[in-house]
Amino acid sequence: QVQLVESGGGLVQSGGSARLSCAASGTIFSIDHMAWYRQAPGKQREMVAAITSSGSTSYEDSVKVRFSISRDSGKNTVYLQMNSLKPEDTAIYYCNVKVRHFPVGRGYDYWGQGTQVTVSS
Repeated sequence: QVQLVESGGGLVQSGGSARLSCAASGTIFSIDHMAWYRQAPGKQREMVAAITSSGSTSYEDSVKVRFSISRDSGKNTVYLQMNSLKPEDTAIYYCNVKVRHFPVGRGYDYWGQGTQVTVSS
């Protein structure tokens, strides 16, 4: 079993910055990919950014030059640095990780509880 604890977010003015953190704990042999998703009211959940175990990153087009995802493998933690925030970035942000519990076997997906980011205009 794995627990994810998210922090950061809150109310931010348009043009401002915020940093989200997500720390994983529990029975973890390794973590494959780590990602951030978001869900705005009335919209489907969408992937915002992802990072693989080797450090390769990918971003949703609208955040590509404004957001940066990083990970600290030693702490099993993923970060999302969000700059130049816009009102349309307002959403609940969820952390997602794929964890291998043992050296062999498949990975399992886990989700954080979500953290609200509200960008005021």
